[in-house]
Amino acid sequence: MHEMSLCEGVLHIIEREAQTQGFGRVKTVWLEIGALAGVEPEAMRFCFDAVMRGSLADGAGLEIIAAPGVAWCLPCGENVAVSQLYDVCPNCGGHQLQIVGGDQMRIKELEVE
Repeated sequence: MHEMSLCEGVLHIIEREAQTQGFGRVKTVWLEIGALAGVEPEAMRFCFDAVMRGSLADGAGLEIIAAPGVAWCLPCGENVAVSQLYDVCPNCGGHQLQIVGGDQMRIKELEVE
C-alpha cells in the first residue's frame, strides 16, 4: 500500500512547514489527487489517520479534492478528459494522447493554529 508512504511524505512536508512558518497544530489538510495519480482515496484516508497519530496533525481532518485526468490529443489538437492511462481520445478515437493534468497529488491547503 503506497498510500502509507505518501502520507508519511505529507507529514514530513507538514513538519517542515511548521518549523518554517511557526504553527503548532494542523486542523485540516486539503489534498488534491488527480484521477491518474494512482492513489486510492479511501486507502489514503485510512493511512492518513494512522500516520498522523501522535504528530502535530493528530486528529486533523483530511479533505480530498479530485482533479480530473486531462490529455492533449495529437491528431485533433484538443485537450480531452481521460479517466485512465491509455484511454482513447473521446473526440476522434486516436491513441496519441499526452497526459497534461490529473497525474499528480499535492497539498492544496492547510488549516493551522
